[in-house]
Amino acid sequence: MENFILTISFLLMGTGLRRLSHFPKETSQALNLFAIYLSLPALVLLKVPQLHFSSDVLVPVVMAWAMLAVSALMIIILGKILGWEKEIIGVLLLLIPLGNTSFFGIPMVQSFFGESGIPYAVLYDQLGSFLALATYGAVVLALYGSGTKPAAASVLTRVVSFPPFIALILALACRSLTFPAPLLALLNALAATLVPVVMVAVGFQLSLRLSPEVMRPLGAGLIIKLIVAPLLALVFCRILGLSSLAAQVAIFEAGMPPMVSAGALAIMAGLSPKLIAALIGLGIVLSFITLPLLSHLL
Repeated sequence: MENFILTISFLLMGTGLRRLSHFPKETSQALNLFAIYLSLPALVLLKVPQLHFSSDVLVPVVMAWAMLAVSALMIIILGKILGWEKEIIGVLLLLIPLGNTSFFGIPMVQSFFGESGIPYAVLYDQLGSFLALATYGAVVLALYGSGTKPAAASVLTRVVSFPPFIALILALACRSLTFPAPLLALLNALAATLVPVVMVAVGFQLSLRLSPEVMRPLGAGLIIKLIVAPLLALVFCRILGLSSLAAQVAIFEAGMPPMVSAGALAIMAGLSPKLIAALIGLGIVLSFITLPLLSHLL
């Protein structure tokens, strides 16, 4: 609970800083870049080598792709039943199956499960959500977007050059090595900045501007993302008899709000910006209610 209170406090600090003229509009972008290039890679290098490889390691990865498939199918069916426009379906297909499992998810996993849950969150994010953004996301943009379509080469480049992904490969390659004390101290110092930096950035860019035309798809999308998907993940794990920490983290990550990066790609592709902003902003706010409730079910 103490970590959760700290997380909310950092979020509120970011919201407060946005009201000060000393901080430029690009503040959240700079903070996110710091997290991408320094904080998150350091955390990956520290935590992934601690993984003990077993069947549990596969659970977060399989869960991420299973929830993507189920969520996308529900969106397509709902879109046909309710007669949503093509761009609405495109937005929901991008933002609902893909959760904010990195910038938001890893700090939240750390708050509810402690340090031991982080390696499984990293696997869910890097081998699940992020790879899905680069592959599945590219397909959705090609089918539903009106902007520039990403080429296969640019998708591959984006994957292999993403700093946390590079850190994941290095961490897996260095599992048998012991880092020297000065390097460990540096990595620990950088990793410790992840939660405050990310949550301040989230608070700084948080927006809740709702319009009537987005209310139905907004409500349907967030119900699937924050409630239906994690409950289905929980049911799957109960049926299969999975109750390990890896399974709990995977279920928890399945309930994360829509991915900010997916929203940015959707806007670049000419899809509905009002719906995108509402899904991301309201999704983050509501997740502070749904995630604690979900943790009590685990």
